[in-house]
Amino acid sequence: MSEERRQQGLCPLTPEEATLVLQALGFDKETQIYIASGEIFGSERRLASLRAAFPHIVKKETILDPAELPQFQNHSSQMAALDFMVSVASNTFIPTYYGNMAKVVEGHRRYLGFKRSILPDRKKLVELLDLHQNGTLPWDDFALAVRQVHEKRMGQPFRRRIIPDKPKEEDYFYANPEECLCEGTKCEDLVGRRP
Repeated sequence: MSEERRQQGLCPLTPEEATLVLQALGFDKETQIYIASGEIFGSERRLASLRAAFPHIVKKETILDPAELPQFQNHSSQMAALDFMVSVASNTFIPTYYGNMAKVVEGHRRYLGFKRSILPDRKKLVELLDLHQNGTLPWDDFALAVRQVHEKRMGQPFRRRIIPDKPKEEDYFYANPEECLCEGTKCEDLVGRRP
């Protein structure tokens, strides 16, 4: 069952998978990686491959002054708010899982001028990762395929899909508040077709 869910793109990326994807997208050892508490990476042992490739990993526990952290630690909503603030302010946002927090961060980054947000196509990534890891897809082809899959998944403007009689199937407003991003005739120039 879990492998079936993974193949459908319904599972978060593992630290090992995230490492390969980030490298394929062109991020290097100097890239600072922020891991929000919502990321399902688990123990430090699980982070070994990510930390080896990207030694500048930070968490809110490392960017806050040690004297400031205790006031937030027993308040999950305040800890999540810290993750939100760092994620919105970052140069690039790449969620390993597309939950509610990721959707709200994506929408806020769009609202702030379409800041770079790479939204992983986990279903396609699983396919590419499996081909690469079993030796079928060489690194250069893997990296090219990952970049091509994500060309139109960088948070560019696009019109939100609205389905009046099926609101649960339409695009999530908070991830793409397209109606709030432009006015009048400029709207057509700003918002393109859905990728």
